[in-house]
Amino acid sequence: MKFETTPLQGVYLLTPQVFGDERGFFLESWNERTFANEGFDLEFVQDNHSRSAQGILRGMHYQTEHTQGKLVRVTSGAVFDAVVDMRRDSPTLGQWFGATLSEENHQMLWVPPGFAHGFYVLSEYADFQYKCTNTYDPGSEVSLAWDDPSVGIEWPIPEGEVPRLSGKDAEGLAFSAAPLLD
Repeated sequence: MKFETTPLQGVYLLTPQVFGDERGFFLESWNERTFANEGFDLEFVQDNHSRSAQGILRGMHYQTEHTQGKLVRVTSGAVFDAVVDMRRDSPTLGQWFGATLSEENHQMLWVPPGFAHGFYVLSEYADFQYKCTNTYDPGSEVSLAWDDPSVGIEWPIPEGEVPRLSGKDAEGLAFSAAPLLD
C-alpha cells in the first residue's frame, strides 16, 4: 500500500498493490497491521455502500458529535471525491482537497475526523464504499454547501449542468455558518 500525503494534514491518498492477470485482479483494501505500521491506530465500526447515478453529488457531510474517520473507495465506476477541513485550530481550516477515485485506479482516500466529505459521480453509476470509525448520528449531521464560493471546490461538473442533490444537500450551510470542530 502506498500512502501519499495531501495538502491537508491527516488526509491521505492510498494506492493498493494490485495483482492481476487475464482472470481478474486481487487487492488488499484494509489490513490493520499495514495501517498501524504507517502510524494509523484505527478501529472501524461501520461499513457503508452506496450506489449513485451519473451527475449525483452527495455531500458535503460531517458530524459535530461522534465524528467519523472514513476510508473511502470506489468499486465500480468513478467519482470525484472531495474533503474540506472543518477543524477550528487547523492551519488548513476551510481548505479542500479532491481526487478522482475509480474502479480502474483502485485508489482510496483516508478522511480523518474533522472533515466534511462528499463526492460527484463521473460515470454512468458508481458504487462507493467506506469504512467508518464511528456510527452514523443523524442528529449531529451537518451538510456544508457543496458550492460555497469561500471554499471553492473545483467540481468537474460539465458546463451548463447542475448536479442532482438531495434536499438536505441543496440546503447546505455556508462555510461561515457551519459549526467548526475542536
